[in-house]
Amino acid sequence: MFISVKTSLICSLVLIVTTITQAQIGIGTATPASSAKLDVTSTNKGFLPPRMTNIQRDAIVSPVPGLQIWCTNCGLYGETQVHKGSTWVNMVGGTASVVNTITNITTGKVWMDRNLGATQVAISSTDQLAYGSLYQWGRGSDGHQLITWSNSTSGTAVNANTATLSSTDVPGNTNFILAPNPPYDWHSVQNVNLWQGVAGINNPCPSGYRIPTETEWNTELTSWGSPNTTGAFNSLKLPLAGFVGNSGGSLNNVGTRGRYWSSTVNSTNYQGLDFLSSGVGMNAYYRAFGFSVRCIKD
Repeated sequence: MFISVKTSLICSLVLIVTTITQAQIGIGTATPASSAKLDVTSTNKGFLPPRMTNIQRDAIVSPVPGLQIWCTNCGLYGETQVHKGSTWVNMVGGTASVVNTITNITTGKVWMDRNLGATQVAISSTDQLAYGSLYQWGRGSDGHQLITWSNSTSGTAVNANTATLSSTDVPGNTNFILAPNPPYDWHSVQNVNLWQGVAGINNPCPSGYRIPTETEWNTELTSWGSPNTTGAFNSLKLPLAGFVGNSGGSLNNVGTRGRYWSSTVNSTNYQGLDFLSSGVGMNAYYRAFGFSVRCIKD
């Protein structure tokens, strides 16, 4: 029986593909471990996962549980992280995020040295690389907080808006949830426990860090050399990222105003720090606003 060269080649390829799909794959070894689908063996080289910043990591669309990366600006020197289905964690189980710190020499309190989502410590009050993300009160790092900063005075939300309130503590989507009606909360059933302490539901801060209380912000204010933008920058390098509105989902006051969440309840609202060139204070704000987050060490 005559078999053409073309037919023979096709049969060979089918055999190879079948063998690969049914057996283990070994790189650097001819005898991969029987319990491993892929066995990489080496005595002088390591395994290198994809490398990216925390902002690039958070921009991954629908990461599957088990997805692994190296976050270049997380931890003190970078760290290996894996997605657990709802959030990114480091390989020892702690919340994955930036944990470089700054200490207020007057109060002794230890803070993260940058806003959540920022790629660097602010070099000025209008440093776009230090603006970071803008969170709705009580939500985790689910994508709603991501902003693409165009320059020091503007930016664009990464994900879409929705007018549908969430009925659960974890919305399960990346949309910024609009809430133009009382009580102006993205959650249809208000929950005061979402950001309370390191064990708070949806606490977006790194392991051992949490959202500061109103009292802790007020203590910081007493140490500021001037009660305004200058004082905010000189103390904790707090930039003027502005905020996202609760009804339209648009950015406001970028480069002229800084608003930062606290964990302190005020009726149906939450207390937040507000500062600009002419002053500073703590005020009550709707939970559907998108504000900056600066975490404090517990």
